[in-house]
Amino acid sequence: MDTDERLLREASVDRFKKYTAVHGIYDGPFPIAIVRAGSTEQVAAVLAFANEHGVNIVPRTGRTGTEGGLETSFERTVVLDGSEMDEIVHVDPVDMQVTVQCGVSLELLEERVRELGLTTGHSPQSKPLAQMGGLVATRSIGQFSTLYGGIEDMVVGLEAVFPDGTVGRIKNVPRRAAGPDIRHVVIGNEGALCFVTEVTVKLFKYQPENNRFHGYLLDDVRTGIEILREIVTNGFRPSVARVYSEQDAAQHFSHFAGGKCVAVFLAEGPAGLVEATSAEIERVVGRQPHERVAPELIREWFDNLNWGPDKIRAEHETMLAERHLGYTTEVAANWSVIGDIYEAVIARITKEYPHFQDITMLGGHSSHSYQTGTNMYFVYDYDIDCEPREEITKYHIPLNAIIVEETLARGGSMVHHHGIGKYRAQWTEEEHGSAYPILRKLKEVYDPNGIMNPGTIFPAGNR
Repeated sequence: MDTDERLLREASVDRFKKYTAVHGIYDGPFPIAIVRAGSTEQVAAVLAFANEHGVNIVPRTGRTGTEGGLETSFERTVVLDGSEMDEIVHVDPVDMQVTVQCGVSLELLEERVRELGLTTGHSPQSKPLAQMGGLVATRSIGQFSTLYGGIEDMVVGLEAVFPDGTVGRIKNVPRRAAGPDIRHVVIGNEGALCFVTEVTVKLFKYQPENNRFHGYLLDDVRTGIEILREIVTNGFRPSVARVYSEQDAAQHFSHFAGGKCVAVFLAEGPAGLVEATSAEIERVVGRQPHERVAPELIREWFDNLNWGPDKIRAEHETMLAERHLGYTTEVAANWSVIGDIYEAVIARITKEYPHFQDITMLGGHSSHSYQTGTNMYFVYDYDIDCEPREEITKYHIPLNAIIVEETLARGGSMVHHHGIGKYRAQWTEEEHGSAYPILRKLKEVYDPNGIMNPGTIFPAGNR
Protein backbone atom coordinates (compact mmCIF):
# COMPACT_ATOMS: atom_id res chain seq x y z
CA MET A 1 0.00 0.00 0.00
CA ASP A 2 1.34 3.45 -0.95
CA THR A 3 0.62 6.60 1.03
CA ASP A 4 3.49 8.73 -0.25
CA GLU A 5 2.13 12.25 -0.83
CA ARG A 6 3.72 12.61 -4.26
CA LEU A 7 2.28 9.33 -5.51
CA LEU A 8 -1.16 10.18 -4.15
CA ARG A 9 -1.16 13.56 -5.88
CA GLU A 10 -0.10 12.03 -9.20
CA ALA A 11 -2.74 9.32 -8.82
CA SER A 12 -5.52 11.90 -8.51
CA VAL A 13 -5.59 12.67 -12.27
CA ASP A 14 -5.12 11.07 -15.65
CA ARG A 15 -4.10 12.49 -19.04
CA PHE A 16 -7.19 14.70 -19.30
CA LYS A 17 -5.35 17.04 -16.93
CA LYS A 18 -1.88 16.50 -18.36
CA TYR A 19 -1.12 20.23 -18.62
CA THR A 20 -1.70 21.03 -14.96
CA ALA A 21 0.02 17.80 -13.97
CA VAL A 22 3.21 18.64 -15.87
CA HIS A 23 3.29 21.92 -13.90
CA GLY A 24 2.95 20.02 -10.62
CA ILE A 25 -0.57 21.36 -10.01
CA TYR A 26 -2.97 18.94 -8.36
CA ASP A 27 -6.12 20.35 -6.78
CA GLY A 28 -7.52 17.13 -5.33
CA PRO A 29 -9.35 15.53 -3.75
CA PHE A 30 -6.51 13.10 -3.29
CA PRO A 31 -6.78 9.35 -2.67
CA ILE A 32 -6.12 8.23 0.87
CA ALA A 33 -4.04 5.30 -0.39
CA ILE A 34 -2.97 3.30 -3.43
CA VAL A 35 -3.58 -0.39 -2.77
CA ARG A 36 -1.67 -2.76 -5.03
CA ALA A 37 -3.51 -6.05 -5.35
CA GLY A 38 -1.61 -9.24 -6.13
CA SER A 39 -4.52 -11.62 -6.66
CA THR A 40 -8.23 -11.86 -7.33
CA GLU A 41 -8.73 -12.74 -3.68
CA GLN A 42 -7.04 -9.51 -2.59
CA VAL A 43 -9.17 -7.47 -5.00
CA ALA A 44 -12.28 -9.12 -3.58
CA ALA A 45 -11.22 -8.43 0.01
CA VAL A 46 -10.49 -4.75 -0.69
CA LEU A 47 -13.78 -4.21 -2.52
CA ALA A 48 -15.82 -5.94 0.16
CA PHE A 49 -14.21 -3.81 2.87
CA ALA A 50 -14.69 -0.62 0.89
CA ASN A 51 -18.32 -1.46 0.16
CA GLU A 52 -19.05 -2.10 3.81
CA HIS A 53 -17.34 1.06 5.03
CA GLY A 54 -18.29 3.53 2.30
CA VAL A 55 -14.83 3.95 0.79
CA ASN A 56 -14.76 4.96 -2.88
CA ILE A 57 -12.67 2.90 -5.30
CA VAL A 58 -10.93 3.96 -8.51
CA PRO A 59 -9.66 0.84 -10.33
CA ARG A 60 -6.60 1.15 -12.55
CA THR A 61 -3.90 -0.85 -14.31
CA GLY A 62 -1.73 0.80 -17.00
CA ARG A 63 -2.74 4.41 -16.20
CA THR A 64 -3.23 5.44 -19.85
CA GLY A 65 -6.73 6.90 -19.37
CA THR A 66 -7.48 10.15 -21.22
CA GLU A 67 -11.03 11.09 -20.20
CA GLY A 68 -10.80 11.63 -16.43
CA GLY A 69 -11.86 8.08 -15.63
CA LEU A 70 -8.88 7.69 -13.29
CA GLU A 71 -9.47 10.95 -11.45
CA THR A 72 -10.28 10.72 -7.75
CA SER A 73 -13.15 13.19 -7.71
CA PHE A 74 -14.44 12.34 -4.22
CA GLU A 75 -13.03 12.24 -0.72
CA ARG A 76 -12.40 8.86 0.95
CA THR A 77 -11.11 7.27 -2.25
CA VAL A 78 -8.69 4.38 -2.59
CA VAL A 79 -6.95 3.72 -5.91
CA LEU A 80 -7.00 -0.05 -6.42
CA ASP A 81 -4.09 -0.92 -8.69
CA GLY A 82 -3.95 -4.28 -10.46
CA SER A 83 -0.69 -3.76 -12.35
CA GLU A 84 1.15 -6.33 -10.23
CA MET A 85 -1.26 -9.05 -11.39
CA ASP A 86 0.90 -9.63 -14.46
CA GLU A 87 0.86 -13.36 -15.17
CA ILE A 88 0.27 -14.76 -18.64
CA VAL A 89 -1.83 -17.66 -17.41
CA HIS A 90 -2.13 -19.80 -20.53
CA VAL A 91 -1.41 -19.53 -24.25
CA ASP A 92 -3.55 -21.94 -26.28
CA PRO A 93 -2.51 -22.16 -29.96
CA VAL A 94 -5.09 -24.88 -30.66
CA ASP A 95 -8.15 -22.98 -29.45
CA MET A 96 -6.45 -19.73 -30.54
CA GLN A 97 -6.80 -17.85 -27.29
CA VAL A 98 -4.66 -16.55 -24.45
CA THR A 99 -5.62 -15.97 -20.82
CA VAL A 100 -3.89 -13.23 -18.82
CA GLN A 101 -4.22 -11.34 -15.57
CA CYS A 102 -5.30 -7.71 -15.67
CA GLY A 103 -1.82 -6.23 -15.20
CA VAL A 104 -0.22 -7.94 -18.18
CA SER A 105 1.36 -5.44 -20.54
CA LEU A 106 -0.15 -5.61 -24.03
CA GLU A 107 3.25 -5.06 -25.60
CA LEU A 108 4.83 -7.90 -23.62
CA LEU A 109 1.88 -10.16 -24.41
CA GLU A 110 2.16 -9.40 -28.10
CA GLU A 111 5.89 -10.17 -28.04
CA ARG A 112 5.18 -13.48 -26.32
CA VAL A 113 2.55 -14.70 -28.76
CA ARG A 114 4.48 -13.50 -31.82
CA GLU A 115 7.19 -15.96 -30.84
CA LEU A 116 4.56 -18.60 -31.63
CA GLY A 117 3.59 -17.01 -34.94
CA LEU A 118 0.45 -15.48 -33.43
CA THR A 119 -0.95 -12.04 -32.64
CA THR A 120 -3.71 -10.55 -30.52
CA GLY A 121 -4.53 -8.14 -33.35
CA HIS A 122 -4.82 -5.38 -30.75
CA SER A 123 -2.51 -2.37 -31.16
CA PRO A 124 -3.69 0.93 -29.67
CA GLN A 125 -1.23 3.82 -29.66
CA SER A 126 -0.87 3.25 -25.91
CA LYS A 127 0.43 -0.29 -26.56
CA PRO A 128 3.85 0.28 -24.89
CA LEU A 129 2.11 1.27 -21.64
CA ALA A 130 -1.39 -0.23 -21.67
CA GLN A 131 -2.35 -3.27 -19.61
CA MET A 132 -5.08 -5.78 -20.36
CA GLY A 133 -7.52 -5.01 -17.54
CA GLY A 134 -7.76 -1.34 -18.46
CA LEU A 135 -8.10 -2.12 -22.16
CA VAL A 136 -11.14 -4.28 -21.46
CA ALA A 137 -12.62 -1.88 -18.90
CA THR A 138 -12.44 1.09 -21.28
CA ARG A 139 -13.67 -0.80 -24.37
CA SER A 140 -10.48 0.06 -26.21
CA ILE A 141 -9.69 -0.27 -29.88
CA GLY A 142 -6.47 -0.74 -31.81
CA GLN A 143 -4.98 0.48 -35.05
CA PHE A 144 -5.86 -2.79 -36.85
CA SER A 145 -9.52 -2.69 -35.88
CA THR A 146 -11.05 -2.72 -39.36
CA LEU A 147 -9.72 -6.28 -39.68
CA TYR A 148 -9.64 -7.60 -36.11
CA GLY A 149 -12.31 -5.50 -34.39
CA GLY A 150 -12.24 -3.72 -31.05
CA ILE A 151 -11.46 -5.33 -27.72
CA GLU A 152 -15.13 -6.32 -27.41
CA ASP A 153 -14.71 -8.51 -30.50
CA MET A 154 -11.56 -10.11 -29.11
CA VAL A 155 -12.67 -10.98 -25.57
CA VAL A 156 -13.71 -14.61 -25.25
CA GLY A 157 -14.23 -14.79 -21.49
CA LEU A 158 -13.17 -12.95 -18.36
CA GLU A 159 -13.18 -12.72 -14.59
CA ALA A 160 -14.36 -9.68 -12.64
CA VAL A 161 -14.93 -8.77 -9.01
CA PHE A 162 -18.01 -6.79 -7.98
CA PRO A 163 -18.23 -4.29 -5.09
CA ASP A 164 -19.52 -6.80 -2.54
CA GLY A 165 -16.51 -9.02 -3.20
CA THR A 166 -18.38 -11.47 -5.45
CA VAL A 167 -16.19 -12.97 -8.16
CA GLY A 168 -17.85 -13.64 -11.50
CA ARG A 169 -16.23 -15.73 -14.23
CA ILE A 170 -17.53 -15.86 -17.80
CA LYS A 171 -16.35 -19.06 -19.46
CA ASN A 172 -14.40 -19.24 -22.69
CA VAL A 173 -16.64 -20.41 -25.52
CA PRO A 174 -16.76 -19.25 -29.17
CA ARG A 175 -20.44 -18.22 -28.97
CA ARG A 176 -23.61 -19.01 -27.11
CA ALA A 177 -27.29 -18.08 -27.19
CA ALA A 178 -27.88 -18.43 -23.47
CA GLY A 179 -29.55 -15.10 -22.87
CA PRO A 180 -27.98 -11.62 -23.22
CA ASP A 181 -24.22 -11.55 -23.70
CA ILE A 182 -23.13 -10.83 -20.14
CA ARG A 183 -19.54 -10.12 -21.18
CA HIS A 184 -20.79 -6.66 -22.05
CA VAL A 185 -21.78 -5.90 -18.47
CA VAL A 186 -18.05 -5.91 -17.80
CA ILE A 187 -16.45 -4.80 -21.09
CA GLY A 188 -16.45 -1.00 -21.10
CA ASN A 189 -17.66 -0.58 -17.51
CA GLU A 190 -14.70 1.78 -16.81
CA GLY A 191 -14.44 0.56 -13.22
CA ALA A 192 -17.91 1.92 -12.45
CA LEU A 193 -19.41 -1.53 -11.90
CA CYS A 194 -16.59 -3.98 -11.20
CA PHE A 195 -12.85 -4.69 -11.35
CA VAL A 196 -11.55 -6.82 -14.24
CA THR A 197 -9.00 -9.32 -12.87
CA GLU A 198 -8.50 -11.75 -15.75
CA VAL A 199 -9.29 -11.83 -19.45
CA THR A 200 -9.12 -14.32 -22.30
CA VAL A 201 -8.74 -12.92 -25.82
CA LYS A 202 -8.59 -14.45 -29.28
CA LEU A 203 -5.37 -15.08 -31.16
CA PHE A 204 -4.76 -14.83 -34.91
CA LYS A 205 -2.04 -16.00 -37.28
CA TYR A 206 0.78 -13.45 -37.54
CA GLN A 207 1.99 -13.08 -41.14
CA PRO A 208 3.87 -9.77 -41.45
CA GLU A 209 5.75 -10.98 -44.52
CA ASN A 210 2.53 -10.44 -46.51
CA ASN A 211 1.89 -6.86 -45.36
CA ARG A 212 1.28 -4.25 -48.06
CA PHE A 213 1.09 -0.53 -47.33
CA HIS A 214 -0.80 1.95 -49.50
CA GLY A 215 -0.89 5.75 -49.37
CA TYR A 216 -2.66 8.41 -51.42
CA LEU A 217 -3.12 12.17 -51.55
CA LEU A 218 -6.77 13.23 -51.96
CA ASP A 219 -8.58 16.52 -52.52
CA ASP A 220 -10.94 16.51 -49.51
CA VAL A 221 -12.18 14.59 -46.49
CA ARG A 222 -15.53 13.61 -47.98
CA THR A 223 -13.78 11.91 -50.88
CA GLY A 224 -11.67 9.98 -48.42
CA ILE A 225 -14.70 8.93 -46.38
CA GLU A 226 -16.45 7.71 -49.52
CA ILE A 227 -13.37 5.63 -50.40
CA LEU A 228 -13.41 4.05 -46.94
CA ARG A 229 -17.14 3.39 -47.22
CA GLU A 230 -16.91 1.67 -50.58
CA ILE A 231 -13.98 -0.56 -49.64
CA VAL A 232 -15.51 -1.69 -46.38
CA THR A 233 -19.10 -2.13 -47.57
CA ASN A 234 -17.81 -4.14 -50.53
CA GLY A 235 -16.65 -6.67 -47.95
CA PHE A 236 -12.92 -5.94 -47.77
CA ARG A 237 -11.10 -5.47 -44.50
CA PRO A 238 -7.73 -3.72 -44.58
CA SER A 239 -6.35 -3.81 -41.06
CA VAL A 240 -5.58 -0.09 -41.31
CA ALA A 241 -7.92 2.22 -43.24
CA ARG A 242 -7.51 5.91 -42.46
CA VAL A 243 -8.24 9.30 -43.96
CA TYR A 244 -6.65 12.51 -42.62
CA SER A 245 -7.93 16.02 -43.21
CA GLU A 246 -5.58 18.52 -44.81
CA GLN A 247 -4.78 20.08 -41.43
CA ASP A 248 -4.19 16.80 -39.61
CA ALA A 249 -2.23 15.39 -42.55
CA ALA A 250 0.10 18.39 -42.46
CA GLN A 251 0.92 17.44 -38.88
CA HIS A 252 1.54 13.73 -39.49
CA PHE A 253 2.82 13.76 -43.06
CA SER A 254 4.46 17.17 -43.47
CA HIS A 255 7.20 15.72 -45.71
CA PHE A 256 4.77 14.70 -48.45
CA ALA A 257 1.17 15.86 -47.80
CA GLY A 258 1.53 19.15 -49.68
CA GLY A 259 -1.75 20.59 -48.44
CA LYS A 260 -3.76 17.50 -49.42
CA CYS A 261 -5.77 14.98 -47.45
CA VAL A 262 -3.97 11.68 -46.92
CA ALA A 263 -5.42 8.16 -47.05
CA VAL A 264 -3.41 5.24 -45.67
CA PHE A 265 -4.11 1.52 -45.80
CA LEU A 266 -2.48 -1.69 -44.64
CA ALA A 267 -3.56 -5.04 -46.07
CA GLU A 268 -2.44 -8.00 -43.98
CA GLY A 269 -3.15 -11.68 -43.45
CA PRO A 270 -2.83 -14.65 -45.84
CA ALA A 271 -1.18 -13.75 -49.14
CA GLY A 272 -4.32 -14.32 -51.19
CA LEU A 273 -6.43 -12.04 -49.01
CA VAL A 274 -3.75 -9.36 -49.04
CA GLU A 275 -3.59 -9.49 -52.82
CA ALA A 276 -7.37 -9.21 -53.17
CA THR A 277 -7.65 -6.43 -50.59
CA SER A 278 -4.82 -4.45 -52.18
CA ALA A 279 -6.44 -4.78 -55.60
CA GLU A 280 -9.73 -3.45 -54.25
CA ILE A 281 -8.02 -0.51 -52.56
CA GLU A 282 -6.32 0.35 -55.84
CA ARG A 283 -9.57 -0.01 -57.79
CA VAL A 284 -11.65 2.17 -55.49
CA VAL A 285 -9.03 4.90 -55.07
CA GLY A 286 -8.42 4.84 -58.81
CA ARG A 287 -11.94 6.11 -59.42
CA GLN A 288 -11.11 9.37 -57.61
CA PRO A 289 -8.52 12.06 -58.33
CA HIS A 290 -5.42 11.09 -56.35
CA GLU A 291 -1.66 11.00 -56.15
CA ARG A 292 0.16 7.88 -55.01
CA VAL A 293 2.48 7.93 -51.96
CA ALA A 294 5.47 5.60 -51.77
CA PRO A 295 4.59 2.59 -49.55
CA GLU A 296 7.83 2.90 -47.60
CA LEU A 297 6.76 6.38 -46.40
CA ILE A 298 3.55 4.91 -44.98
CA ARG A 299 5.43 2.04 -43.35
CA GLU A 300 7.90 4.46 -41.76
CA TRP A 301 5.07 6.57 -40.37
CA PHE A 302 3.26 3.58 -38.95
CA ASP A 303 6.36 2.13 -37.30
CA ASN A 304 6.66 5.32 -35.23
CA LEU A 305 2.99 5.79 -34.34
CA ASN A 306 2.82 4.32 -30.83
CA TRP A 307 3.21 6.38 -27.67
CA GLY A 308 5.72 5.15 -25.13
CA PRO A 309 7.54 6.87 -22.25
CA ASP A 310 9.89 8.66 -24.65
CA LYS A 311 7.08 10.46 -26.52
CA ILE A 312 5.31 11.35 -23.29
CA ARG A 313 8.53 12.91 -21.96
CA ALA A 314 8.91 14.87 -25.20
CA GLU A 315 5.32 16.07 -24.92
CA HIS A 316 5.95 17.23 -21.36
CA GLU A 317 9.01 19.18 -22.47
CA THR A 318 7.03 20.85 -25.26
CA MET A 319 4.20 21.81 -22.92
CA LEU A 320 6.62 23.42 -20.50
CA ALA A 321 8.83 25.11 -23.06
CA GLU A 322 6.26 26.28 -25.59
CA ARG A 323 2.97 26.53 -23.65
CA HIS A 324 1.45 24.46 -26.41
CA LEU A 325 -0.88 21.47 -26.24
CA GLY A 326 -2.78 19.01 -28.42
CA TYR A 327 -5.87 16.93 -27.64
CA THR A 328 -8.29 14.64 -29.42
CA THR A 329 -11.99 13.89 -29.07
CA GLU A 330 -13.22 10.79 -30.92
CA VAL A 331 -16.81 10.15 -31.98
CA ALA A 332 -18.62 7.72 -34.30
CA ALA A 333 -21.55 7.90 -36.69
CA ASN A 334 -23.17 6.29 -39.71
CA TRP A 335 -21.68 6.87 -43.16
CA SER A 336 -24.53 9.19 -44.16
CA VAL A 337 -23.83 11.76 -41.44
CA ILE A 338 -20.15 11.52 -40.46
CA GLY A 339 -19.13 14.11 -43.07
CA ASP A 340 -21.85 16.48 -41.85
CA ILE A 341 -20.62 16.08 -38.29
CA TYR A 342 -17.05 16.86 -39.31
CA GLU A 343 -18.05 20.02 -41.16
CA ALA A 344 -20.45 21.18 -38.43
CA VAL A 345 -17.80 20.84 -35.72
CA ILE A 346 -15.14 22.67 -37.73
CA ALA A 347 -17.58 25.45 -38.62
CA ARG A 348 -18.85 25.92 -35.08
CA ILE A 349 -15.40 26.03 -33.51
CA THR A 350 -14.19 28.41 -36.20
CA LYS A 351 -17.15 30.80 -35.84
CA GLU A 352 -18.22 30.51 -32.19
CA TYR A 353 -15.31 29.45 -30.01
CA PRO A 354 -14.17 32.71 -28.35
CA HIS A 355 -10.47 31.79 -28.26
CA PHE A 356 -10.17 30.47 -31.80
CA GLN A 357 -7.15 32.72 -32.37
CA ASP A 358 -5.16 30.46 -30.02
CA ILE A 359 -5.87 27.32 -32.06
CA THR A 360 -2.90 26.39 -34.23
CA MET A 361 -4.39 23.27 -35.80
CA LEU A 362 -7.97 22.04 -36.14
CA GLY A 363 -8.75 18.95 -38.16
CA GLY A 364 -9.40 15.26 -37.86
CA HIS A 365 -9.08 11.77 -39.20
CA SER A 366 -11.16 8.63 -39.61
CA SER A 367 -9.30 5.55 -38.43
CA HIS A 368 -11.83 2.80 -37.58
CA SER A 369 -14.50 1.79 -40.06
CA TYR A 370 -17.46 -0.61 -40.07
CA GLN A 371 -20.16 -1.85 -42.42
CA THR A 372 -22.50 0.92 -41.24
CA GLY A 373 -20.18 3.83 -40.50
CA THR A 374 -16.89 5.11 -39.19
CA ASN A 375 -15.30 7.16 -36.46
CA MET A 376 -13.88 10.67 -36.50
CA TYR A 377 -10.94 11.72 -34.38
CA PHE A 378 -11.13 15.50 -33.97
CA VAL A 379 -7.66 16.91 -33.32
CA TYR A 380 -7.09 20.38 -31.90
CA ASP A 381 -3.79 22.00 -30.96
CA TYR A 382 -3.55 25.39 -29.27
CA ASP A 383 -1.19 27.91 -27.74
CA ILE A 384 -2.04 28.47 -24.08
CA ASP A 385 -2.68 32.07 -23.17
CA CYS A 386 -3.61 31.67 -19.51
CA GLU A 387 -2.36 30.28 -16.24
CA PRO A 388 -1.89 26.47 -16.23
CA ARG A 389 -4.82 25.90 -13.88
CA GLU A 390 -7.17 27.71 -16.28
CA GLU A 391 -6.21 25.73 -19.41
CA ILE A 392 -8.75 22.98 -18.95
CA THR A 393 -11.76 25.30 -18.65
CA LYS A 394 -10.62 27.83 -21.27
CA TYR A 395 -9.71 25.32 -23.97
CA HIS A 396 -10.12 21.60 -23.45
CA ILE A 397 -13.56 21.36 -21.86
CA PRO A 398 -15.41 23.78 -24.19
CA LEU A 399 -13.82 22.33 -27.35
CA ASN A 400 -14.66 18.82 -26.19
CA ALA A 401 -18.25 19.96 -25.50
CA ILE A 402 -18.76 21.42 -28.99
CA ILE A 403 -17.69 18.15 -30.59
CA VAL A 404 -19.96 16.08 -28.36
CA GLU A 405 -22.96 18.36 -28.87
CA GLU A 406 -22.68 18.49 -32.66
CA THR A 407 -22.26 14.72 -32.84
CA LEU A 408 -25.26 13.94 -30.65
CA ALA A 409 -27.39 16.45 -32.55
CA ARG A 410 -26.85 14.39 -35.72
CA GLY A 411 -27.44 10.97 -34.20
CA GLY A 412 -23.84 9.92 -33.70
CA SER A 413 -22.14 8.51 -30.61
CA MET A 414 -20.27 11.00 -28.45
CA VAL A 415 -17.41 8.57 -27.82
CA HIS A 416 -15.90 5.88 -30.01
CA HIS A 417 -13.30 4.19 -27.82
CA HIS A 418 -11.65 6.34 -25.15
CA GLY A 419 -14.57 5.89 -22.77
CA ILE A 420 -16.96 8.34 -21.16
CA GLY A 421 -14.79 9.00 -18.13
CA LYS A 422 -15.90 11.95 -16.02
CA TYR A 423 -15.90 14.71 -18.65
CA ARG A 424 -18.52 13.27 -20.99
CA ALA A 425 -20.70 11.82 -18.23
CA GLN A 426 -23.06 14.81 -18.33
CA TRP A 427 -24.20 13.59 -21.76
CA THR A 428 -24.55 9.87 -20.89
CA GLU A 429 -28.34 10.00 -20.66
CA GLU A 430 -28.62 11.89 -23.95
CA GLU A 431 -26.26 9.39 -25.57
CA HIS A 432 -28.47 6.44 -24.64
CA GLY A 433 -31.88 8.07 -24.78
CA SER A 434 -34.75 5.76 -23.86
CA ALA A 435 -32.26 2.91 -23.27
CA TYR A 436 -30.54 4.82 -20.44
CA PRO A 437 -32.61 3.11 -17.69
CA ILE A 438 -31.03 -0.21 -18.72
CA LEU A 439 -27.60 1.23 -18.01
CA ARG A 440 -28.76 2.99 -14.86
CA LYS A 441 -30.19 -0.25 -13.43
CA LEU A 442 -26.81 -1.95 -13.79
CA LYS A 443 -25.32 0.65 -11.45
CA GLU A 444 -28.18 0.31 -8.99
CA VAL A 445 -27.94 -3.48 -8.89
CA TYR A 446 -24.19 -4.06 -8.94
CA ASP A 447 -23.02 -0.96 -7.07
CA PRO A 448 -25.94 0.15 -4.87
CA ASN A 449 -23.65 2.04 -2.51
CA GLY A 450 -22.02 3.96 -5.37
CA ILE A 451 -18.42 3.26 -4.38
CA MET A 452 -17.11 2.21 -7.80
CA ASN A 453 -15.38 5.06 -9.61
CA PRO A 454 -18.09 7.63 -8.81
CA GLY A 455 -18.66 10.23 -11.50
CA THR A 456 -17.42 7.95 -14.29
CA ILE A 457 -20.04 7.04 -16.95
CA PHE A 458 -22.79 8.04 -14.54
CA PRO A 459 -23.06 11.76 -13.69
CA ALA A 460 -21.65 12.59 -10.27
CA GLY A 461 -25.05 13.64 -8.95
CA ASN A 462 -26.33 10.11 -9.59
CA ARG A 463 -23.58 8.24 -7.74
